[in-house]
Amino acid sequence: QVQFVESGGGLVQPGGSLRLSCAASGRSFSSYAMAWFRQVPGKERQFVAAISGSGTRTLDADSVKGRFTISRDNAKNTLYLQMNSLKPADTAVYYCAADLSPRDPVVAYLYDYWGQGTQVTVSS
Repeated sequence: QVQFVESGGGLVQPGGSLRLSCAASGRSFSSYAMAWFRQVPGKERQFVAAISGSGTRTLDADSVKGRFTISRDNAKNTLYLQMNSLKPADTAVYYCAADLSPRDPVVAYLYDYWGQGTQVTVSS
């Protein structure tokens, strides 16, 4: 069985930075394509970024491109999201997700496993 636990969320001022982590338990972390999604109350879960199992390929949402960087350290079984130049519109609960059989990385319901979410609030 695999589990994913997120950390690193919090309150930050506009223009600030945060790094989110998603620590995986269980074996075969490198077999999963991983992604970050975010969600605000009353809205659908929104794709943020995805990364292949090896870490060699990434895909970023247009809304975060150039500001956020997804990465992974398979030796540490950990996924990261470095968030720079944060805006109030980035405020959301951020979730990591794992997909054993990648198809379309931007579609939330195709992912097999999800973390519990971590709150990111960008406000002055």
